[in-house]
Amino acid sequence: MAQQISDRRDQDYVLHEMLDVSQLTNTEKYADFNKKTIDMVLTEARNLAVKEILPTQKSGDDEGVKLENGKVSVPPSFHRPYELFCAGEWVAMADDPEVGGQGLPHSVALACGELFTGANCAFMMYPGLTHGCGNIIATLGTPKQKELYLKKVYTGEWGGTMCLTEANAGSDVGALESIATPNADGTYNIVGNKIFISGGDSDMVDNVIHPVLARIEGAPAGTRGISLFIVPKLWVNDDGSIGEDNDVVITGVEHKMGIHGNATCSIAFGGKGKCKGTLIGEVNKGMKAMFLMMNEARQGVAMQGIGFATTSYINAVNYAKERLQGPNLMQMLEADPPKVAIINHPDVRRNLLIMKTYVDGMRAMLYFMGFCFDKVHTAKDDAEKDYYNGLIEIMTPVAKAYCTDKGFEVTSIGIQVYGGYGFIEEYPQAQLMRDCKITAIYEGTNGIQAMDLLGRKLGMKKGKPMMDLMGEINKAIAMGKEAGLNDLADKVAAALGKLGECAMTLGGAAMSEKVLDAFGSATLFQECCGDVVMAWMHLWRAAVAKGKIEGAKKKDKAFYEAQVIGAEFFISHMLPVSLGKMDSVKALTNSIMAMPVDGFSA
Repeated sequence: MAQQISDRRDQDYVLHEMLDVSQLTNTEKYADFNKKTIDMVLTEARNLAVKEILPTQKSGDDEGVKLENGKVSVPPSFHRPYELFCAGEWVAMADDPEVGGQGLPHSVALACGELFTGANCAFMMYPGLTHGCGNIIATLGTPKQKELYLKKVYTGEWGGTMCLTEANAGSDVGALESIATPNADGTYNIVGNKIFISGGDSDMVDNVIHPVLARIEGAPAGTRGISLFIVPKLWVNDDGSIGEDNDVVITGVEHKMGIHGNATCSIAFGGKGKCKGTLIGEVNKGMKAMFLMMNEARQGVAMQGIGFATTSYINAVNYAKERLQGPNLMQMLEADPPKVAIINHPDVRRNLLIMKTYVDGMRAMLYFMGFCFDKVHTAKDDAEKDYYNGLIEIMTPVAKAYCTDKGFEVTSIGIQVYGGYGFIEEYPQAQLMRDCKITAIYEGTNGIQAMDLLGRKLGMKKGKPMMDLMGEINKAIAMGKEAGLNDLADKVAAALGKLGECAMTLGGAAMSEKVLDAFGSATLFQECCGDVVMAWMHLWRAAVAKGKIEGAKKKDKAFYEAQVIGAEFFISHMLPVSLGKMDSVKALTNSIMAMPVDGFSA
């Protein structure tokens, strides 16, 4: 059975029937992107993903990366698709064509990203981090830095990374020990060791550009004294040519549970005292600068969660339609009942429906966030821009955590649907689950996302982004009622009201002597937020579909009916579980912090 990725019909549904992204054609920025053009772009992305990238998923996992004589070799199968990926200007899909991009709407770029990550996430991490590096240069770089690096990075000719983590400074970035010493010519000598650097080196590119966090000698302790530097693997001369070795040495590659095709490197900067870099952004403002890349990366990691989930789901559906096992339950007492495809068995179908509703809801969630980016770029005034930026801010930690946690859950169910074969590496499901696990850990663990949501985002601008998000959900509730989906709309409204109560409870506790208890419930609250956002998306999906069922062609009718049934399943069968979680959040247990340290182990 050939492996597949994603559901093109559903991608089209979210982009065109829910979000109506073609409306962006009315703006100057996206005037060239009508529905026909968008569909052509998605078709080209799908062709590249299926024909060139997907075949590398297993071979990349089997071959892994190699470090020999200080040089990293990626799986040989990666080279051709990387060349094609760069030639198609996919690295900087949503960026200006003048610097190597396509200028796509962000929502459409996310749809393409789902296809690419679903085909092979380990492969996509190379251009993904490269783009994040380019985004820092584009946003904060001096004219000279942009001249030297930007187009080379955005076209994928050079790679890029994000160098934060050190052995004693993981989530606590402020504890880093890398040092920058100023030189007379305006450069800095960089000395330090970084670990867990995804895409840290590659034989697919001529050079690798490292944004490196380091502390200038004499700077304040903690994050207040961190600056950001551009440190190329090979020095780049003033005329743009590649110069001498810059004393950037790969000291190891990690052997990991998954994403074997991506080089996760340990890097020594300045071991011989000859590593140079240039400051990007302001002195001691490195964390603020790096967050430009981290926020993009967190949304990208959310897309990785969806990519793994959607591929696992499509595989499971196709397998369940073909795998014959056991009779239909209604024929069990017959003398010689025929075997049926396992999709006819109720529990298998339940598993598939859980997978489907998570995948469909998460896709709508992330495409909506992409559309918010598009609205920021086309806003008529600052008020509109602030509104959509606020939605992005409040939804980023929720999307990163929810899509990766539930993406992993979906890949686990995907193994279950295959049964024993799912546990065997001959089939793709096991690798998808192994690869997916890292998404809940890197770019800020999901626990850190929960702390960000409670500690920063809920109270941002006196709670306005959270209130605006609730306002968007209320719009869908009204749509649901107009479509005759009153019962579902009422259930979503009740869940939203209860979520608001949870936010008030935790917000108040976080400003009191119960602050630690509040943060002990932050992850559960974040999951509840994700559940309500999912319910919102499913109600929205169903409301749009409801009026299109009558008179639709047979295939479209089944699709539209599935939107209503999917919403009914999630809102009536799965959302009530979240209501119980909300009770737990409101109860604000003190047992988490009350448990003595010695009580955790004999």
